[in-house]
Amino acid sequence: MKQKSWLPIYLLLGFVWGCSFIFIKLGLEFLTPAGVAFGRCALGATTLLIIAKLRGISLPRDRAVWFQLWIVSLLLNVLPGFLFAFAEVRVTTVLAGIINACTPLTTLIFILLISRSDRPKAFQLIGLLIGAVGVAVVLGIWNGVGTNSSKGIFALLAAVSCYGLSFPIIRKFITPRGLPAESLAATQLVTGALTLLPFYLIHGIAKDQYRVGPVLAMLALGIFGSGFAYIWNFRIVELAGSSIASSVTYLTPVVAVFVGWLFLGENISWNQPLGGAIVLFGAALSQGRIKRFVRSSSTK
Repeated sequence: MKQKSWLPIYLLLGFVWGCSFIFIKLGLEFLTPAGVAFGRCALGATTLLIIAKLRGISLPRDRAVWFQLWIVSLLLNVLPGFLFAFAEVRVTTVLAGIINACTPLTTLIFILLISRSDRPKAFQLIGLLIGAVGVAVVLGIWNGVGTNSSKGIFALLAAVSCYGLSFPIIRKFITPRGLPAESLAATQLVTGALTLLPFYLIHGIAKDQYRVGPVLAMLALGIFGSGFAYIWNFRIVELAGSSIASSVTYLTPVVAVFVGWLFLGENISWNQPLGGAIVLFGAALSQGRIKRFVRSSSTK
């Protein structure tokens, strides 16, 4: 497909997901981490339910599908939603955005661990090693964890590990069912919102001060970051393929670093962008992107 057909929504998706870290930070002004996680799930679910209704798409009726999507929601929405918000109370949005770029690496690790048919190749192992070095550089491991919170760092790594575990589960149990993407995404977010609702009711509001900026940030995080983003992502897969769609992971940390520096005035130490570049290089190598790029260049 020509780039003009999918490039605009590709850039929009990367921008929205890159801004999600600053949206989380702003949302924490009046919500707790559990409140942020619930808010983005509930708003995203509402958005997708409306879209599914307008398109005449019904939710799955099989209880097994609902259970499987609930497991996926725990790994893609509930736990990461809480963990990223929990971490951003303690670390910068810049660090959160860069660590999020490790998702392709954690995905590969779990695919290799879970799938016996997928034997690790040399370039994948080298990519994982390079990615690990990149994470160490991002954290400035030679200074311990520096000014970063160890709890915050652990929460970020746990969140991207949840992302990584979710993809082989989706590939094995969800994708073969061939159900509409809108139906799956809406059900996933509905189950996630219902799971988080008790925690929101118990302690979801941090303080009763609702400034316009933070409220709009939460609306954007839920409606666009957890709602329309799913539709855009599936549309890119349809137009350009899953390989290009998954490469948006390389755009989001760049947006996150720039937005955090521009709007929050967060300091960026030299090792963070350098380590982020190493992580992205390792992820690209482990996915075979560099190999494909070299092959395509040599045939021109």
